Amino acid sequence: MTTSPFLVALGADGPAPERAGKMDLYGRFIGSWDLDVSQFAEDGAERRRKGEWHFGWVLEGRAIQDVWIVPPRGPLRAGDAAANINSYGTTLRIYDARIDAWHVQWFDPVTQTILQMIGRAEGADIVQLGTAPDRRLIRWRFLEIEPSSFLWRGETSSDQGASWRVVTEFRAVRATSG
Repeated sequence: MTTSPFLVALGADGPAPERAGKMDLYGRFIGSWDLDVSQFAEDGAERRRKGEWHFGWVLEGRAIQDVWIVPPRGPLRAGDAAANINSYGTTLRIYDARIDAWHVQWFDPVTQTILQMIGRAEGADIVQLGTAPDRRLIRWRFLEIEPSSFLWRGETSSDQGASWRVVTEFRAVRATSG
């Protein structure tokens, strides 16, 4: 695939100088990651698959965008994406100095899902909070963050955050290629 003018205009080589320090929260994920994905149904059944996740600087370095793909590109993506519970979505994260937090929007065109969250550091972790279209609270957390690995956990709550149910976990390891 050749690089299009659109992709050149979207991409950036690094953070915008005036935001450089604050961009580190998510900037440490720039690059490609291999995923071991666990998805948990409400009845407790677990589905395990591989995936890939790519992070990059965009919009003159004023935002970080990612693309997550489960299962990874290749023959496992054949067939009906919605029926196979495949994901090929993107997240846009923009730091807002007025609230010292990040606006996070995730889009999954397969399921027609759009989520809006606010992301912040909580100790060594990153926590993103929002509300799903069905009014349940959602919490996405980056945990156990190391230079070459992290755990990402997606959770929902139907009781205003008194308890949380794990929906998805990604164990991410920095890819050695791609």
